[in-house]
Amino acid sequence: MTAAARLAALDALPAEELCSRAETALSALVDVMNQETTLLRAGHLRQAGQLTPDKTRLSQDYVTFARAIQRQGKRLAAEAPKAMDRLRAGHESLATQMAENLRVLATAKTVTEDVLTDVARMVGQQNRAKTYGAGGKVATDASSSAKGIAINRAL
Repeated sequence: MTAAARLAALDALPAEELCSRAETALSALVDVMNQETTLLRAGHLRQAGQLTPDKTRLSQDYVTFARAIQRQGKRLAAEAPKAMDRLRAGHESLATQMAENLRVLATAKTVTEDVLTDVARMVGQQNRAKTYGAGGKVATDASSSAKGIAINRAL
């Protein structure tokens, strides 16, 4: 089936059915994002990463339905106003969950960067000569700290 045929099939769905399918996709997406946020907060980065394929698929499904709803907005508002109201409320829930998810992701990224910076600094300090300089203090040469470290992402 071509993409145009799939879009036409979505546009031809009865209003309640199209809204119901969109609600199902939306609910599943909010749920997987909530799971990811919970795992990230708990520091379970690997388990959170395992949700990425599902989150991607559900996001694509929801966007497909959301575009169909945009194309059919007037018809749906006339034929299924209560379903459209539920979708709006669900979309607000998604926006809230996405904002929280992004905050937690940003925090995890910052913590990871801080840890890596600290590790690089410590590795650099181990390689530094511990001798006294002309002023009687241990010389601190920032250029002698580690320039980078390798990370095995397979672990």
